Formats: sequence, structure tokens, C-alpha cells
Amino acid sequence: MTTHDLEAQGRAVKAAAAVLAQSSDEQRRGVLTFVAERLESSVEELLAVNAHDVANYRESGPGRDRLVLTPGRVASMAQALRDVANAPDPLFERIDANVRPNGLRVERVRVPLGVIGVVYENRPNVTSDVAGLCVRSGNAAFLRGSSSALETNRFLVSLWREALEKESLPVAAVSLVEETSHETAVAFMQLSDVLDCLIPRGGPSLIAAMREHARVPYVLDGDGNCHVYVDASADLAMALAIVKNAKTSRPGVCNAAETLLVHADVAASFLTDLDPALADVELRGDERTRKIIARALPASDEDYATEFLDLILAIKVVDSLDEAIEHVARYGTGHSEAIVTEDRASAAAWVRRVDAAAVLVNTSTRFIDGGELGLGGEVGISTQKLHARGPMGLRELTCLKWVVQGEGQIR
Repeated sequence: MTTHDLEAQGRAVKAAAAVLAQSSDEQRRGVLTFVAERLESSVEELLAVNAHDVANYRESGPGRDRLVLTPGRVASMAQALRDVANAPDPLFERIDANVRPNGLRVERVRVPLGVIGVVYENRPNVTSDVAGLCVRSGNAAFLRGSSSALETNRFLVSLWREALEKESLPVAAVSLVEETSHETAVAFMQLSDVLDCLIPRGGPSLIAAMREHARVPYVLDGDGNCHVYVDASADLAMALAIVKNAKTSRPGVCNAAETLLVHADVAASFLTDLDPALADVELRGDERTRKIIARALPASDEDYATEFLDLILAIKVVDSLDEAIEHVARYGTGHSEAIVTEDRASAAAWVRRVDAAAVLVNTSTRFIDGGELGLGGEVGISTQKLHARGPMGLRELTCLKWVVQGEGQIR
């Protein structure tokens, strides 16, 4: 694909976005509902296409897990679309309104951002999730996936185009860049006349490329170096269940825990129980951890700063809540940070002082997910502080428009 071809495709997407922004709530709901039904009715065909992509994928580990679709994952994709379809229409929602002393009626309403560009790796579920959230919020989805998921993504986008056509909406409102070279990715990030917002879904190299090359506003779906801190007052049985879930339920995702911090007062008891409970997890710890867990490897500063996305857990014994918060401030990426405690003051301090998109008390980091938090789905989890922070659902894909109405007032 030449730059000219990419720009031509982009113009079609932008034109589609203008139409979609004026479409009815019923039309947009209908698109999502139709795709959900088609995902279920074509699941065998979709899995066969995906199996071909997986067979050609030469790596192991979390990348492969992200690429694989299963009947359960497809069912979850369909349900997520229904949840988003049933969510209130975010468009032209009134945020606030007031009347000025001169009689002007002033209000702010939500409107679409326009064209949302998403660059992502492996994850074909992102194709469905992002398209659903974009269409529902009146935005066009311009997608650039990876070569490893190309056939799966093509199949999924074909369902969206079928649904858009059925609702008399332009099919270009969900478009896939099928050329997956690095050069095309860079050119995509520089479509300043097309893209209104750019969202990367991938590892550090993709984030670095975005920062270097992007010429349009972007929202970083950043690294998830997430922590669980077990406080001196924690219910240790609860803490063990939370840590196990946060680390092992799906280690290759951004809301999985990567570091465990344990208060020295409960370290001996808790880590002794943790060792067999995480038998399949490689443990890397400081000196105090290794005195309790003989199999733990030495943990380095790099380990504490790493998003493993694997069955590896770094552990550190700390002497206070302050030390735990300082550790998170030094090594965390601003994603999701959890405390397990029965002390209300410690919980309140954690919530108030930890600087992250999400803080959790007595629950797993795995809940920081658009679907789990009632958003229906998400286009990513922002670790930035401007425009959107945390899971980005329908409202985060809108911006505000001022509406001012008068009866002839002049300034």
C-alpha cells in the first residue's frame, strides 16, 4: 500500500465518520446487535480462520494467548457488543446548563471525536471491541492490526461492513489497513488530516514508535506494571486469593499483577502459604523474601520495573505503608494498584496517595476492565491524565460542544 492509497482510504473513513455522527441511536444499536448475532452464527468459520493465523504464528507466551480465539472468547465478544448496544446513547447528552445574567442559555453536550485510529498487536478481540465502541459513540474506527492476526481481522471487519450496509450507513465507518509493514504503521500515525485521536494497544516498542512518529493527538494505553500490597492488617486468606487471581487468571494482560509487596509483620506467614499456591509461577524476591521462599530467585531493580506479562512475580517485603507507596511511585506505570487491608486508615491513605488510573481496596487488579466496570467494553486503559484516564468506554470517545442560545443579545 502506498501513502497515496492510505490517504485515499483515510478520506473515505473520514467521510463515513461525518455520516455516522448524524445517524440515529436505533441505527447504531442495530449495527452492534447484528454483529453480535453474526459472531455467534459464524463462530465455526471465525475459529477456523483464526486457527490459520495461530498456526502461522511462530512465537510462544502471551503473544500467542492474545491471538487465540475460543468459543468462550467469541461469546464474550458478542455479549460485550450487546452490553454496549444497550448502554445509553452518549451523543448529545447534556453535561450541564445555565442561564447567564444577560439571558443567554449555555449548555455543553457530548459529540463524537470523529475518526479513532487504533494500532494494535495480535488481539483480534480488539477489532470487535473497538469497532463496537466507536460505532455506538458515532465515531469511525480506522484499524491497523498486526500481520499475525490479519486473516482474523479481515473476517471480523467484513461482519461490521455487512452490518453497516444493512443499516444504510457507510461501510468505511469500520476500516482495516491490511498492509502491516512498519512503514505503513508510521504513515498511519501521521494521518493528521484524517485521524482525530490515535490509540496504541501494544508493548513498549509500539508506544515508543507512537511517541516518535505520531502527528495527531494520542491516548496511551500504557504498560501495566501493577502491584498488590498486603498490609499488616490484611485478611491473609483473602489476600492469597486476590494475589493468585491477579497474577494467574490471565498473566498476559495489562491488568495482571507483576509485583507483590508484603508488610514485614505478616511476610513469614503469608509468603509461606503463597509459595505452594503459586507453584507454577516463577518468583523473584528481595533478600527477606528469599529467606522465606527458598526457590525464589534474586529480584533486581529491573525486575521491579518490568511488566512480565507471564507467570513471573516480583516480591518485596516492606516495613510500612509509606514504603509500599514509595515503591509503587518509583516503579509503577500508573495503571492499577491494589491494597489488601482491614485498616480503614491504610485503605484511605492508599486511595488518596497512590497516583494511578485505578486504585483498588481488597480486590483484584483484574477488575480494571471496561466490561467489569460496567462500560460494556473499552478501547484501552489510558495511563495518561489528559482527556481520558483508566478504561476508555463510550463517554471517553466523545468530546464536548458548547451550545449557546439567545434572543438577539450582542456583546
